[in-house]
Amino acid sequence: MSLIIVESPTKARTFNRIFKMSKDDNKYFVFATMGHIRDLPKSKIAINYEKEFKPDYKIIKNKEKVIAQLKKLAEENKEIILATDLDREGESISYHIAYILGYIKENWPNISFKNGVSLKRIVFHEITTKALKEALSSPETLRFDLVKAQFARRILDRIVGYELSPLLWKKTGKNWLSAGRVQTVALRLIVEREKEIKKFKIEEYYQIYGVFNVKCQMTNDKSITNDKVQNIKAKLISKEDILYEKKYALQLFAGEYQYVKTTINKNNVEAIKNDCQNDKYKVLDVIESINARYPFPPYTTSLLQQDAYYKHGFSSKQTMHLAQDLYERGLITYHRTDSFNLSAHFVFPAKEYIEKKFGKEYSLEKPRGYKTRSKSAQEAHEAIRPTKLLEAKEVFQGKKESKLNINHQRLYTLIFNRSIATQMKEAQIKTVKTEIISNKNYLFESDQQQVIFDGFLKVFDPYFVSSHQTVIKLEKDSPLKIKILEEKALLTKSPPRYNEASLIRALEEKGIGRPSTYAMIISLIQIKNYTEKDGRYFIPTSVGTAICDYLSHNFSQIFNLSYTAGLEEGLDKIANKEEDFIKLLRDFFIPFKKELELRKEDKSLIKIEEDVKGVCPECGGNLINRFSRFGKFIACQNYPKCKYTKSILKIVKGKKCPKCNGDVVVKYSKSKKRFYGCSNYPKCDWSAWKFSDINDKSQITNDKSISNIK
Repeated sequence: MSLIIVESPTKARTFNRIFKMSKDDNKYFVFATMGHIRDLPKSKIAINYEKEFKPDYKIIKNKEKVIAQLKKLAEENKEIILATDLDREGESISYHIAYILGYIKENWPNISFKNGVSLKRIVFHEITTKALKEALSSPETLRFDLVKAQFARRILDRIVGYELSPLLWKKTGKNWLSAGRVQTVALRLIVEREKEIKKFKIEEYYQIYGVFNVKCQMTNDKSITNDKVQNIKAKLISKEDILYEKKYALQLFAGEYQYVKTTINKNNVEAIKNDCQNDKYKVLDVIESINARYPFPPYTTSLLQQDAYYKHGFSSKQTMHLAQDLYERGLITYHRTDSFNLSAHFVFPAKEYIEKKFGKEYSLEKPRGYKTRSKSAQEAHEAIRPTKLLEAKEVFQGKKESKLNINHQRLYTLIFNRSIATQMKEAQIKTVKTEIISNKNYLFESDQQQVIFDGFLKVFDPYFVSSHQTVIKLEKDSPLKIKILEEKALLTKSPPRYNEASLIRALEEKGIGRPSTYAMIISLIQIKNYTEKDGRYFIPTSVGTAICDYLSHNFSQIFNLSYTAGLEEGLDKIANKEEDFIKLLRDFFIPFKKELELRKEDKSLIKIEEDVKGVCPECGGNLINRFSRFGKFIACQNYPKCKYTKSILKIVKGKKCPKCNGDVVVKYSKSKKRFYGCSNYPKCDWSAWKFSDINDKSQITNDKSISNIK
């Protein structure tokens, strides 16, 4: 038999199911390593600077049994096939497996196979019968350049984290703080944005809208003309060709920000309205155009994370977890990708599916392709798509596996619809722009849209189609009577705070991190209490701001956007055999170490601003926000003389404890997992993991793993 080695038990089960269906189960034995088996130890930096940054990898704790079983199976089987994920992380797992089994010759910094080794490596973008058969028929060898790129990233991150974190401990007295090469740059985006928001001057302005009476009726082409009274709403644009609305641009840390404001204010709005009210109007012009609207490209990792956040509220971490489950069960292609490429295995069957389900008028003559924006994208990789042309109801109906839930279905549906839409005809949208002029030269404009042919929108956005079926069509020079003038008070919009989706988009645009790292980056800045959320938006904490300001000022080069992006490009070049990984490490480390030594000699401390939250009931001192590795709390400023503390509880509005009718509050376990509990704890020990269970008395639990967490 041949031994196939994968990372995940779910992946192993999918392999076994495929082999059983193809009657090859007697040829292969599939073994799962349960993730990584070697890593850098947490207790020390484990990088030898004197020996070309050689990492000291160790077997991960509690993996001894897995390794013993792996070695035994390797001896019993004639052939070993590595089938880990196709990215750098997967390649490094395969490398460590090969090393443990004794197949690697490691003369650092050179790595290679020992003489005579015939270890095989298979690469596939989906776990299906066809993909697996093709991979097994044309095996490869380990891609050592990808391994070197992963080594370089791991070493870079270890150097920054383990060299800078002790400096932060010394300067703050908080030994739970940490610095990260990419995490600090992501934090800096949030911190700098908060400063820009505070600096932004908010001004009030007004928009004026006119509602006009129109006589019209429905016609065959779904335009509305003649006889029937309708209302058309138009925005005041200008007077005597002088525009009311002005555009402004600000140069921010992450790029240019544009906002608009009109010259209409509380001092002149009534005068303008009165002048418009006592005026006569006619249609100046009706401008019609029919434009094609094309479908968005298929999902990359970042686009999937953004869409899942906006449409379903999934965090980036949750999206990746759901996608991992779908991939390992053979339902979607590999979910860590920045390519827009779709294979022939998908686009031609998709054409047949579209013709059968929607009609030939919805299908394309030839497949539609998309140009990938990312310089580092692997065109040989694929975008995220379903492996079979089956809708969610066909895939999930009757599934016995309880681990596939409604959120898996929602994510699968997003992927399925987006993928199918890419191969459908573009939509045809009629735009009708109506210009209304007054005798005093006030110009109003109304924009309407009508779907002439829905095309891909039939799948992608049926609501838009149903709500844009008609337009009101007016004749040029026809008189209009104004019914009412509406004013709308507005405020200039400051640059928006980042949410998970917009932060991922900014990181991708700036070339910071890679698809596989976004979820981890966002998770880290929250776990470390460098940021917290106001609704869906990130706000830096006082600790996060202080740490970010210190690092970005004193290590301005390495926490610079362009420099961090340049390092990412360097890692890509290593993977593509275009750069030596030791040279990249050396070029980074020499100036970094010099700067670090200077900062160690500096005796100044990092000042963290403390917000006063009241008076201590025990000693009369000020109560301030404090942070620990477990989160934010309120404590007395006179600590350690006074040890008074108070928890910070976020009340869930509109919800009451089903056990005692107390307030429901958000709490966090030691592993930072959110749950809901009663504010009357410990008198009331009700708690629930899910928001949907708050008002369900059947979910009352005495589970000590939840209810006894303070």
